[in-house]
Amino acid sequence: MLRVLRNRTYRHLFIAQVVALVGTGLATVALSLLAYDLAGADASAVLGTALAIKMVAYVGIAPLVAAFATRIPRRTLLAGSDLIRTGVALALPFVTQVWQIYVLIFLLQAASAAFTPTFQATIPELLKDERDYTQALTLSRLAYDLESLFSPVLAAGLLSLITYNWLFMGTVFGFLASAAFVVFVVLPKPQPVERTGGPFAAATFGARLFGKAPQLRALLALNLAVAAGGAMVIVNTVVLARDYLQRGAGDTSLALGAFGAGSMAVALLLPRVLTRVGDRTVMLSGAYTLVGGLLTVTATLAAGVFSWPVMLAAWAVLGAATAAVLTPTGRLIRRSVAPADLPAAFAAQFSLSHAAWLLTYPLAGWLASESGMTAAAATLTVIGLTAAVATRILWPARVSPATPRRPRHAPGPRSLRHLHHAHARRRETV
Repeated sequence: MLRVLRNRTYRHLFIAQVVALVGTGLATVALSLLAYDLAGADASAVLGTALAIKMVAYVGIAPLVAAFATRIPRRTLLAGSDLIRTGVALALPFVTQVWQIYVLIFLLQAASAAFTPTFQATIPELLKDERDYTQALTLSRLAYDLESLFSPVLAAGLLSLITYNWLFMGTVFGFLASAAFVVFVVLPKPQPVERTGGPFAAATFGARLFGKAPQLRALLALNLAVAAGGAMVIVNTVVLARDYLQRGAGDTSLALGAFGAGSMAVALLLPRVLTRVGDRTVMLSGAYTLVGGLLTVTATLAAGVFSWPVMLAAWAVLGAATAAVLTPTGRLIRRSVAPADLPAAFAAQFSLSHAAWLLTYPLAGWLASESGMTAAAATLTVIGLTAAVATRILWPARVSPATPRRPRHAPGPRSLRHLHHAHARRRETV
């Protein structure tokens, strides 16, 4: 798998992604503590609002950036986004009002909405070989999972030595290092594209691409399935571990670690699996596995037998299923659109996938609070099942771009030998 890192340009971009993710993880911890300092018991409301602002920025900004991305050098766009995020991180320790958090979070996530789709669209143009690109997608999935495990541990170690405000300096270093790694490589130039229509047409072009291909329409449903499972984990883990199961504070991290471990295990296996099995089979299996994990949680909660081992096992299954759906997404998009349309398509995927999270995040939290955890799990199970069934309907096997087969009229090696011998016999007869 590490063979792809021999490519110097990709290696620089991957390191830039990793250090930026670590910086983001440190900022997440520091932001939680800052919100508690400013709002006390209302810190959860502050963080919930900040999370909603993050999703709104992702949904709204990514398509706008994609509309103008072909006019800006990618290195400039990526490094500029990192510098904006650096400036926000520098300002966060000096915040004294809650509204200032909201403004800075919007700026930070708007810059991330410019960085991430541009990064994702650059990799398939840089790595033309299908095997190399699949390995790059796996490494990217592993980077996200490792960040979710490593950043809290790093933050905990640093907080034993420094105050939380200094964690933002780690974020600053991460974004500056990311910009440095981007600056010192040569990236493929975005292909100029002439499209009809005004700014609105340009901003919605990527979303319209998703309406044209069956497999991309199915990807919208897959995004919803992932968001249903992920919202159950991200929003309700702490409540299930601390209140329902009466576990200690550290067990919340262990449960999230089980989710990350399941995701990493499948991500490591996928490069080999995808050489034998098509993207559709892997992604659809992941969607149904997500439903199975959510159904297990719902049933055990309803029966009153939900336990710590059940939670760890279910979270690992949900993590594995999430990786099965998300890891091949880049391959699917690359095979479904023209090379010149990759920036718009990746920006649309970034925006539309987070629109699904914008639905399931508050739904998971509100239902758990108002109607109980069983109702929340059941509702997310229904959403996941609906999304999985929709995926199967929207993406028939015969249109799968991820399982190329030899055309029926193309003879295989045995047929070629047969034709050669037949031709030789005909010549001898003549």
